[in-house]
Amino acid sequence: MIKYNLKKNNNRKSDYYGKLYAYPVIDETVDLEKLSDHMASHNTPFSKGVIKGLLTDMVSCVKELMLEGKNVKIDDLAIFSIGIKNAKGGAASEEEFSVSSNIQTVKFRARATGELTSKSLDVAASLKRVGKPMTQPAEQEP
Repeated sequence: MIKYNLKKNNNRKSDYYGKLYAYPVIDETVDLEKLSDHMASHNTPFSKGVIKGLLTDMVSCVKELMLEGKNVKIDDLAIFSIGIKNAKGGAASEEEFSVSSNIQTVKFRARATGELTSKSLDVAASLKRVGKPMTQPAEQEP
């Protein structure tokens, strides 16, 4: 169940000022310890410790490979890669280009792959609004 709250766009310069948008409510962040425990509870012959060790090594290797310029695909989850956010304006020529002036930052990217797609999430996800209504309805006279 994906819970969501409604938030109003308060940017007066936006064409969508005052419009409501849904945002997911995240109850918890599951770390490797909790993920290992969860995985061990699925009738696996591996202990929580073995699973956590494998996941810890996987995380380290994914980072290492990405920093070597490789994409890492975990089937039916995501393709992890590095992206570059360029500074606005760009360089007029190769001679004028410099990393310090023309690259703003390096980013981590993940895009769904295999059975995990936006379309499959639309089918599998159920949504539930949480929280109080943003405005109370006017009271009616008897």
